[in-house]
Amino acid sequence: MKRLLVILACLMALSIQAQELKCTVTINSDKIEGTNKSVYETLRQAIMDYMNNNRWTNMTFAEGEKIECSMMIIVNSVSDNLYNCEMQLQAKRPVYGTTYSTPLLNFSDKNFAFTYQEFDRIEYQQNLFTTNLTAMLAYYVYLIIGHDCDSYQKLGGTPYFQACEDIVSTCQSASMDAIEQKGWKAFDSNRNRYALINNLMDEAFKKYREYYYTYHRMGLDLMTANVANARATIAEGLPVLRDANRARPATYVVNVFLDAKADELTNIFMKGTDKEKKSVYEILMDIDPTRNNLYDKIVENK
Repeated sequence: MKRLLVILACLMALSIQAQELKCTVTINSDKIEGTNKSVYETLRQAIMDYMNNNRWTNMTFAEGEKIECSMMIIVNSVSDNLYNCEMQLQAKRPVYGTTYSTPLLNFSDKNFAFTYQEFDRIEYQQNLFTTNLTAMLAYYVYLIIGHDCDSYQKLGGTPYFQACEDIVSTCQSASMDAIEQKGWKAFDSNRNRYALINNLMDEAFKKYREYYYTYHRMGLDLMTANVANARATIAEGLPVLRDANRARPATYVVNVFLDAKADELTNIFMKGTDKEKKSVYEILMDIDPTRNNLYDKIVENK
């Protein structure tokens, strides 16, 4: 009996010290012919181990509290161990008192390029560039954790967004292939890794990040207590997105938010009051007109 208690105590300690992420990784190599396919399984497992088995913060996560996320890597071409890929990242977190999980990120990176040989070790060393793959993965780990923390505490993700910013700075001065450099540079694109973290750390977008907290903690998490009040809270804060977009047109962080939340917002306000429907529809169409077919459902639903 004593031995059993010791074993249970050890298992509990392991659970309490569990790492932050519960990430699944898939690699699609259908476009690549005539190569050793085992390298993709080796790479997939190495990325999963890197994401899930490292300790990225000083926070304590129980097993059931891990942040659920997924990463799909589509390999477009391979030449001399240089992989030119696209990556789709999704992350979610549970909504209090429900079985529903809300999307935190639904993010696409078209410039996910890296050099890799089968069985290469994927190791991250803070403030030190090792490979572009380790840097990009670490960036996205901290991006996920930052969004999760922002959703639970006002500006709670700042230390992790700062870590992303540090990775960007390190990569900008690192020596790598030209195709690997895409995504890190300030003037390469207004829709890349640099642009996103620059928005998130910009004081001008502080109100957006505060709304991100309000949306989740004062909106979604209170839906079970009072749906009407929670929905009204989300609607009242939504003009923050329009203000940010008007101040800086095509602001990337607003696009990223709506890539994750467009379907959810539509589902929430299809059941809203007429006033809410009109206001929310106008705001969403102003900042995101390309999804008009989706947002039309808000005002069409009577």
